[in-house]
Amino acid sequence: MRVNITVVRALLAPLPVTRRLLLSLPLMFLFCSSALADTRVEQVRVWPSPLNTRIVFDLAGPVDHSLFELQSPDRVVVDIAEASTGFDPEQLDFERTLAQGIRLGRRDDGSLRVVVDLREPVRARSFTLEPNDTYGHRLVLDLEGEEPVVRTLQQVADDNRDIIIALDAGHGGEDPGALGPDGLLEKNVVMDIARTMQALIDATPGYRALMVREGDYYIALRDRTEIARQARADAFISIHADAFDQPQVNGASLYALSERGATSERASYLAQKENRADLIGGVGELSLRDKDDVLASVLLDLSMTATLDSSLRLGAAIIPRMGGVTRMHKKGVEQAGFVVLKSPDMPSLLIETGFISNPQEARRLASTSFQRNMAAAIFSGIREYFENHPPDGTLIAARGGALERAYVVQAGDTLSEIALRFGVSTSSLVSFNNLSNSVIRVGQNLRIPSS
Repeated sequence: MRVNITVVRALLAPLPVTRRLLLSLPLMFLFCSSALADTRVEQVRVWPSPLNTRIVFDLAGPVDHSLFELQSPDRVVVDIAEASTGFDPEQLDFERTLAQGIRLGRRDDGSLRVVVDLREPVRARSFTLEPNDTYGHRLVLDLEGEEPVVRTLQQVADDNRDIIIALDAGHGGEDPGALGPDGLLEKNVVMDIARTMQALIDATPGYRALMVREGDYYIALRDRTEIARQARADAFISIHADAFDQPQVNGASLYALSERGATSERASYLAQKENRADLIGGVGELSLRDKDDVLASVLLDLSMTATLDSSLRLGAAIIPRMGGVTRMHKKGVEQAGFVVLKSPDMPSLLIETGFISNPQEARRLASTSFQRNMAAAIFSGIREYFENHPPDGTLIAARGGALERAYVVQAGDTLSEIALRFGVSTSSLVSFNNLSNSVIRVGQNLRIPSS
């Protein structure tokens, strides 16, 4: 076989510069595309709350990540695979949070390392979220601090105590809830209603409000109920604003826990009874830990049944009062398996105050007057229930029912509106306050008779 030496030399010779560049372009593009494939961390948001801190990384796309904790000093490390960033961690505000600051670094494997320096030991967890109507891809880092000190039974069982109403403004922080027109957010509307209710409750002798969420931050659903239970709340009211894909749908709704939800929750509690010291009657009152499975099941079933019955009666007292200020989507108390309603020992309701997806109803939900009327209507129903079923040891029980209330007239108030809010007649307000007619003035003090 003859070999053409000229051909061999040509194959082995260095390629001309132009041809070498052309053949190397695919490799260059490969490296460039790898660099361009890095997912950008576009911004970081910090959400403080009394017991935990949420740090949210807004991403240009999905990412893989890992998390671990280190001590001496305490810090949490998050490695985000194939990620890059241009944000300045010095611009973040960590005041009133569990974190002191964030440090960034690029690792040899191309991942972005985020080190969160801590003020104290925490329990850390992380997860990713898919895009929604407000945000794109996100990586969420939750830092949970020490549990609050729980008051003893003796501290909360003193005679003549206030009836405690836990007000849970739905959503918050990273979770805006339903979206209405013109940027109206459910989390803001329900917080306004909850704060209005708080003022009404705290101004009423014998009652005290507990705000489950006191600011714009998110609390896990189970934790919301637990905050109320640890404070020994007598009722739990979760406030929301509904949404639907058909804008014409409107009306308010009220939910208690379903029988099926109560049954599944009983099974869940029993499965965890070794890890839960206090399950019935609030923190510190009755433990299932030392009970056998049969007795524990019976006790918990009785408690769940009684609580569900109380929730339905509480809801039945509230619905007609709400119906005086808005259209009710359903006339009776509906039942569903909402997580925040699954307390075994505390009447619990979830109230949808209206459809934020309905333009007309959204305008009402955003108005101060509607929020005030809705808050007063709900509290009026709560008062009616507790005046007929006052918990033992409360001031309401000791006095044998309702106590006289006071109200300062606000701008835009009418006597008939005030009467509607407090569940009394206009004529009773006139006679109780020795008024000559129904004319009132801003700043005037009115005495509110028992409903």
